[in-house]
Amino acid sequence: MFSIFFLPESPRWLVQKGRLEQARATLVSLSGASAASEDVSGDIAAIQLTLENHSRGLSIMDIWRPNDEKLLYRFSLCILLQFYQQMSGGNLISVYAPIIFEENLQMSSMMSRILAAATLSWKFLSCFVAFYCIDRYGRRMVFIVSGTGMSLCMLALAITTSFPHANKPASVMSALFIFLFNFFIPIGFLGANFLYCTEVAPLRLRVAMASISTANHWLWNFVVTMITPVAINNIGYQYYIVYAVMGACIPISVYFLYPETMGWKLEDLDMLFKRGLSIRGTVRSSFRSPDCDAEGRISLEKGEIAKVEHHEGV
Repeated sequence: MFSIFFLPESPRWLVQKGRLEQARATLVSLSGASAASEDVSGDIAAIQLTLENHSRGLSIMDIWRPNDEKLLYRFSLCILLQFYQQMSGGNLISVYAPIIFEENLQMSSMMSRILAAATLSWKFLSCFVAFYCIDRYGRRMVFIVSGTGMSLCMLALAITTSFPHANKPASVMSALFIFLFNFFIPIGFLGANFLYCTEVAPLRLRVAMASISTANHWLWNFVVTMITPVAINNIGYQYYIVYAVMGACIPISVYFLYPETMGWKLEDLDMLFKRGLSIRGTVRSSFRSPDCDAEGRISLEKGEIAKVEHHEGV
């Protein structure tokens, strides 16, 4: 908690409050550029333009109204992503690993607790893979790799746990795939999903969208926690097939529905959603330069930013 006092203020909040020099200093410290850098000045101008465009404010009900910002589409991306986080089996493995080891795989109570603790320690170490990958390979890639890996692990668990408990090789393979699952989930769904929800939400609805999507996350957490003991007792290994199917939906939906946000500034992401004529158009546009529209033309918003910069210079 004490580390909060060492975190810089959001430059967008500082600009909103008219504290431009402090906002500039924060951007300089984060980017490593000089205070007179054109990039820093451009960022300040872009933030001012975004705040001006959103000065009317937005209501949460605006999500359901037709608009050029595609608010419903952006909100749906957040809701679906957090749904996947729970329904891919993450909470199942984290909470019920000791029960899976002891009751499903017939291991001793002590060994079950040791292995459960080891899987969570391994999960923590695997988080560093996400730190390395997310800004090198993009959000879409980590979601696709994570979802594919989790789905395959759940499918493997369904197969290995279908054998009789006395089958030791099957029990060993089941334990192995639980560890593998805890390698894949942090890559895309132990932080990147929360980050993505704040990136695609517009400024005035960022808190609301992020909050509702996170509440949705915990709602499905509750559902999984309550259903899992009953499901394991009644349908056994077939329960893992449900999560395998859900996990298999992740790479498909990410490929077709989710634009890439790596390399985009938050102010430019609004432009990305506005200029896409369709969902696929928005996804394709996310791989182009933020300075160009779908046909490669310099965007109107960039021209407006230039005007703001000129006005500041005057």
